[in-house]
Amino acid sequence: MAQSYAVETSGLTKRYSTGVLAVSDLNLRVRSGEVYGFLGPNGAGKTTTLRMLSGLLRPTSGSAVVAGGAPGSPASLAQLGAMVETPAFYPYLSGRDNLRVMARYSDASKSRIEPVLKQVDMTDRARHKFKTYSTGMKQRLGVASALLKDPQLLILDEPTSGLDPQGTVEMRELIKDLRHGGRTVLLSSHLLNEVELTCDRVGVIAKGKLVAEGTVDELRARGGGQALLVTASPIDQARRLLESLLKPEQVQLRDGIFSLTVDPSQAAAINRRLVADGLDVSELRVSEQSLEDVFLQLTEKQP
Repeated sequence: MAQSYAVETSGLTKRYSTGVLAVSDLNLRVRSGEVYGFLGPNGAGKTTTLRMLSGLLRPTSGSAVVAGGAPGSPASLAQLGAMVETPAFYPYLSGRDNLRVMARYSDASKSRIEPVLKQVDMTDRARHKFKTYSTGMKQRLGVASALLKDPQLLILDEPTSGLDPQGTVEMRELIKDLRHGGRTVLLSSHLLNEVELTCDRVGVIAKGKLVAEGTVDELRARGGGQALLVTASPIDQARRLLESLLKPEQVQLRDGIFSLTVDPSQAAAINRRLVADGLDVSELRVSEQSLEDVFLQLTEKQP
């Protein structure tokens, strides 16, 4: 049976008039009904991509099908809800009145206002002016406005940006709930933990190019799956020795711990060599690579 995609791009490219190539030959496939994490460092091209998918920006070349239509077409917009960049509302209107304005302009039924306020847990604060809202409340109202049309595809650009830890947890739970009923969520983020805890699959973008795509476990496997963690001193001497035994790119130092991309069966031999050269080894263990390790490997390789 053919796989159904909520988003599918082919060679999607955006070069600005300044000459900056923001997105390059992007081939993205978001399956219907999944939470898809679009992961990359700041400036990687995430927001530019989402603006093209939402019809807010025209690509230089390439094509896309979003929610069954071309980006920005009536067919696509009818099934799409989006919060791209910082939500903007009328500061002196209440949350509820802002949604009334949004419903009027998006041709959504006013009967959707109270359900979406309840869905984002804002019913009690809906009568208050937008200017009094915390960052978390503003983000929630942005999600509520994106839900007004009860869309099949929801695009969220950095929805936890600026939130405190409690707000981040609450937004994460809200995103998990949004997938109910077969809705697809495309979520951009530069936060590894957010993507790991929220998303079914992940696409990693670096310098405008999609460098990897798959589940978190698949990305870990692509990065080597396991790492050998070594704590040894003096650190500078240990680094020189390890880089002479292995390739320099197989040796990473983070927070005083060496992460070696090697077969765990080499642990005993590496330990013997370190000790023989007079180094103090206080830790040597095998660890599953974190998404952070894989992310750094994938993004640092880009020219």
